[in-house]
Formats: sequence, C-alpha cells, structure tokens
Amino acid sequence: MPLTRFSATLILTLFASLAFAAAPSIQDAQQALKKGQNSVALEKINGYLSSNPKDAQGRFLKGLILTELSRNQEAIKVFSDLTDDFPELPEPYNNLAVLYAVQSDYERAKHSLEMAIRTHPSYATAHENLGDIYAMMASQAYDKAMQLDKSNVSAQTKLSLIQDLFTPNPRPQDAGKTKNSTKGTGKPGKMTQATTQPPDLVRPDVVPATTEKTSAPSTSTTSSSSTPAIGGANANDPQAAIIATVQAWASAWSAQNADAYIGFYDPNFKQPGQADHAEWETQRRDRVTRPTFIKVELEQVSVELKDSTTAVVSFKQRYRSNTFRGSDRKTLILGNQGGTWKIVEER
Repeated sequence: MPLTRFSATLILTLFASLAFAAAPSIQDAQQALKKGQNSVALEKINGYLSSNPKDAQGRFLKGLILTELSRNQEAIKVFSDLTDDFPELPEPYNNLAVLYAVQSDYERAKHSLEMAIRTHPSYATAHENLGDIYAMMASQAYDKAMQLDKSNVSAQTKLSLIQDLFTPNPRPQDAGKTKNSTKGTGKPGKMTQATTQPPDLVRPDVVPATTEKTSAPSTSTTSSSSTPAIGGANANDPQAAIIATVQAWASAWSAQNADAYIGFYDPNFKQPGQADHAEWETQRRDRVTRPTFIKVELEQVSVELKDSTTAVVSFKQRYRSNTFRGSDRKTLILGNQGGTWKIVEER
C-alpha cells in the first residue's frame, strides 16, 4: 500500500526529530573524556562542531581531547585558531604554551604565556607555568655553560637546584644515594593545562541583550564616561576622585570608547613582554573594540593612598561580552599627574 502524503510527512518529521535528539552535545563529549574514552569523545565533539563550527567551548574541548590522544600538532592548530578568533581568552594561550613546552620550544611557550597574562593579568596558572618555563630555559643555559667549562661549579650547583624542582621526592630505598650531575632533561615539569572550557563562555547564538538589567556596583560613586576633574566636591577628598576615575575607566571600557579608555593610562604605560606603549595601545584597542558588546562592573572598590601622588586601587571586576564572562580581583596603581589620576600599572 503506497504511503500517503500525510504518512510520508510524518515519517520525515519523525526522522528529523530522532536526528535532533541524537545530535551529540558538549556534555556528551565531556563525559566520554572523563571516562577515558578519548576516541569516542573526539567523535562526539566533531559531531557537535559540525553544527556549531564557531563555538569556542566546543573547539576548546576538541583541543583537550586531541592533547589526550597525543595528537599535539592538531591540538596546537585548534588552540592557535582560538587565539586568533578569541584573543581575549587566556586559556587557549596557556594550553598552547604547554604543548610548545612538550616540544622543548620554550621561546614560543614563553610568548604564549605572556599573551595569556597580558590578556588576563591575574591568571595564576599562566604565571606559574611561566615560572616553569623560565626555569627550564635557565636549565638549558646552565647546561651549556657546563659544556663550555666543565669546572664551572656555580653552574653545576644552579642546574642541580633547578632539576630538584622537577624531580619527584626520592623513594625511601633511594635515600642516601648520590645524585649524579646530569644535563638538563629538556622536559618541562608538571606544567598546568587548562582542562575546562573558559568560564561562562557565551556562544554567539545566545548573546544576552546589551540592555539587560544588571546589579549596580557596590560603590556609591556614579560612573561617568570621561575622566572626572579633580576639583569641586572632590577637591578635598582624593579617595572619591580616585574612585570616580576608576569607575569612569570602567564606563569607557563598557562603552567601547577606545580613545577615552586609553586616556586613563599613563602615556608610558605598557605591560611585560611588550616593546613600548604603542604596541600595548594597538593590542588594547583591538581588545576594547572587537567584541559585539562589553559590560564591566566594579565591586568592593578600596583605595590605599601611598602618598599624595600614588594610590593602590583594588576591586572585584565583573566582565561580560558576547564571547566571555568572568570575574576576578584586580589591582590598579594610579599616579597623580598634574591633578589628574592616571593608571601606571595594573595587576
């Protein structure tokens, strides 16, 4: 008996529903990865990405899975592409550094970690990994010094100290054995890889409206979109002027007004790893203007006046854009320059 148009349509609809229900999700891939089913996890994340090719969380998870499968070159490609598409996320830079370190490419690992820190100055994992990289680079230098001068006791001692950092505690049966001086292993210690997706990453298909109501900052100071003048009500209250400046800095960032935002910084401001202020300004302009929207809120703002020209401002920063959500503690060092407070350092 031939199918009627109604029954054929019903079957097609049923097949479509079953296909949708069977579509793999990020959670499916994560569960497989946790169980050590790496090949299954890769199959599931590839299935998810076939329908969501731009999804940063899915791509990041794929990089993790490829790493677990020891397909490092493919993982490097995934994380590298993520840094191109989402330069404001520190985790892909960190994982790139771990993979470069495995290849003993410490210069590229160092650069990647510096980028992670530049993007997210309070990212502790990247700071720790950068310390490991510096130690391994020092190990190579001391080893080279010993090759050139075998009587160099100082280099030998320093090399031994570094090797101790990356050597597990000796077993009881090994106690008392003399440790021979050896060359640097060329292998990093237990560098920490970011093993979860960047926190609260927002997919482009679920971007919240920019007019969404948000909680007000905990400080009572009203934000403005330009640097507040130190005078009037603030003339005898430098702390209020400093808080107003920092709130205005956050407002300029939220408004994605790059000129106003950069205007809050000292003309010589730059971060470690950058050649000069111009390089920092180029990178920061892109960071401010690239997202579709940005919302920055400051809470628990505190000011410590070191003297009449230096202040330390600490606060909890909540950042939200179409690609990233996160919160962390941040510290700004401000200097009073001719009656205007400027950011001279950020941590």
